[in-house]
Amino acid sequence: MRDAAARRPTTLAEQIWARHEIRRSDRGESLLYVDRHFLDETCFFCFEDLERRGLAVRRPELTLAVADHTVSTIDRLAQPADAEIRAALDWVRTVPPALGIPTLAADDQRQGIIHVVAPEAGIVLPGLIVACSDSHTTTHGAFGALGLGIGMSESTHILATQTLWQRPYRQMRITVAGRLGFGVVAKDVIMAVVARIGAEGAAGHIVEFAGDAVTGLSMEGRMTLCNMSIECGARAGLIAPDDTTFSWLEGREQAPHGAAFTRAVAAWSTLRSHADAVFDRDVSLDAAAIAPMVSWGTSPEDADVVTEAVPDPAMAPSATRRNRMERALAYMGLTPGTPLDGIAVDRVFIGSCTNGRLEDLRAAASVVRGRRAVVPAIVVPGSRAVRRAAEAEGLDQVFRDAGLEWRDAGCSMCVAMNGDRVAPGERCASTSNRNFVGRQGQGARTHLMSPAMAAAAAISGRIIDVRRLPPAPAP
Repeated sequence: MRDAAARRPTTLAEQIWARHEIRRSDRGESLLYVDRHFLDETCFFCFEDLERRGLAVRRPELTLAVADHTVSTIDRLAQPADAEIRAALDWVRTVPPALGIPTLAADDQRQGIIHVVAPEAGIVLPGLIVACSDSHTTTHGAFGALGLGIGMSESTHILATQTLWQRPYRQMRITVAGRLGFGVVAKDVIMAVVARIGAEGAAGHIVEFAGDAVTGLSMEGRMTLCNMSIECGARAGLIAPDDTTFSWLEGREQAPHGAAFTRAVAAWSTLRSHADAVFDRDVSLDAAAIAPMVSWGTSPEDADVVTEAVPDPAMAPSATRRNRMERALAYMGLTPGTPLDGIAVDRVFIGSCTNGRLEDLRAAASVVRGRRAVVPAIVVPGSRAVRRAAEAEGLDQVFRDAGLEWRDAGCSMCVAMNGDRVAPGERCASTSNRNFVGRQGQGARTHLMSPAMAAAAAISGRIIDVRRLPPAPAP
């Protein structure tokens, strides 16, 4: 691939791939060098496998272990009642550090969701290959890094060799041209993309996001966009690094500093697809046509703008799609033709690796400031650093004054592994990334939306177009 890349115009993904390819197998698979490897508390299986095979961790200093999925957002130091969760948290606190692996256990002030804490520490840099046994590793593509979600066996292979076998993927470019309208944010953009091309629309592809609306996003917005690229089946999502990227990285703890940073920026600035690079597929969206989005079914592709109604399965393009829509609506307890704007919700979740960053919390706080929530709502920062920054700005008090519950950092209700879950049959307005059956708890009904939309649902008790929310009362 290195020789081929030197002879023809290439995409950003192809360039990163070529720089990391060690060799190619007879079956066409590439052995790639991995720059950063992330672990969570569910990865203890990998170490059991290493021990059984008598293998050591090859590059512990390039690995990071974090407790995030099962950490309590109420009392992180409390012993979980579940024995398996207790054992997993004990493992991440003891085993990785003993092997020289940097670790952020539940009691660490730097702890948080891996896809939040790694970027904020400057661990993820342009041009790197980053791997983690979590599908939302695509988040790190926001920095012009190739973020690959992998399986446990692949994670074990990286631990032992610092390499990963991967087959080459096709290239897709998704261009969002123009300017986003009032009240439209990155979450709406990626939900519109997934609704447009489907949950498998980018399967087998690495997606590069381009266009004025993409380059105009903040780093937080770009991370949201790449985070949910997996929801349309993409193997990875990428955005070429630019001045926004470099400004965000400057001064981060583990990013280069001083003259080294200047040299790094010069190198990073070359990381972009050639003007005449060929993509296997091109998709274009008009930014001005995107509106606040909300999901209605049990897949992120089951979504539409909030001003629309629940669709009728009878209008589906195929029998397979019709059957899936019918099952989704039965689970969600929704009737075709019901306006999305106005559906009552039972609770609200604001957080996750998709929307648990400071920018997200600011957006939610701007909606609830001076108002009162009418349904239970929890706000969970993506990291303890985000939590401290939010508290320094007084956002925690804004949420408390509005009746929302201010929590500690973790994955929380996004994946319902730590006790934070939606009760059976309840409907939740959520800023998370997936609305699968049972994702937020057995029988839970999830409506995905942006932080501002979720905050609006908290104060209205129903899904509502945040753009038509009346002005907040004067203090």
